[in-house]
Amino acid sequence: MTRDPHPDDLRPIVNAICATFPGAEVSDPWGGGHDAWKVGGKMFASVGAVQTGVSVKTDSAETAAHLIDMGLAVRAPYFHRSWVHLPAGTAEDELRHRLAASYRIIRAGLPKKVQAGLAAFD
Repeated sequence: MTRDPHPDDLRPIVNAICATFPGAEVSDPWGGGHDAWKVGGKMFASVGAVQTGVSVKTDSAETAAHLIDMGLAVRAPYFHRSWVHLPAGTAEDELRHRLAASYRIIRAGLPKKVQAGLAAFD
């Protein structure tokens, strides 16, 4: 069953940005229309099937709390405290920045051999 996209669905923007990251792949690991973006098999972004917006990794729980306190994000349901959920209405430049930061964090934690197999990322 396909669902009609919510008018505030960030999925097309998120997918367009993430598709440009070296080695990034999208899947629906839980079924039901989730987009999980991964690099080296590790997730760096998730667009849920129901909530509009995208969940991304930050460098720490403190950074996540700071973004939440600033009103830029909310707690990412079902994720560690170092993840935040960027809601619909988040500016595209902020989305791009947070997605790239999340990608870099996850990529840096991959084994060196896997990192070496990826194209450079500025």
